[in-house]
Amino acid sequence: MDDKPLVNRVANSGLITINLEDFFPKEKLVLFDLKDYLYKELILKEKDFRTALKELDWSQYEGVNLLVVCSTDAIIPVWAFMLVAAYAEPFAHKIFQGNADAFYKLAYEEALKDFDGAQYEDQRIIIKGCSNKPVPPAAYVILTKKLRPFAQSIMYGEPCSTVPIFKRPRVLKK
Repeated sequence: MDDKPLVNRVANSGLITINLEDFFPKEKLVLFDLKDYLYKELILKEKDFRTALKELDWSQYEGVNLLVVCSTDAIIPVWAFMLVAAYAEPFAHKIFQGNADAFYKLAYEEALKDFDGAQYEDQRIIIKGCSNKPVPPAAYVILTKKLRPFAQSIMYGEPCSTVPIFKRPRVLKK
């Protein structure tokens, strides 16, 4: 039997792992579907719509990211989205018109806007792959663009199994 101590080669490798889940929005994402306020889920009757929004308890959206959509094929005038935003604004953290994928893409663009890749100068980086949250591919693209000018190497995945993305060529010393 071998009495050598176990060595964690991953921990001693100098690899730095960045987990994009750390940048995931902390606020809950709540769907506000306009179809629920349409006549037969297809027709917007202005007076009824305005009355329904006025009577709604908007405090239920306190601190959430509100996703405003219409899940039916109804033709919705732009002002209807604006009216929802006007009522929700005092309560919701953010208000977004569009689907969840588009929201998360924008949220990551905002979260990574000030990310400074220079702090990873000459480092070997792993961008963690598997996630339990819906991290959009755009977030990986943004982070790669910010790291590439500085990192020695960029890999995707887990420390035990990575896919090489970028490796800076070695400069020969004379």
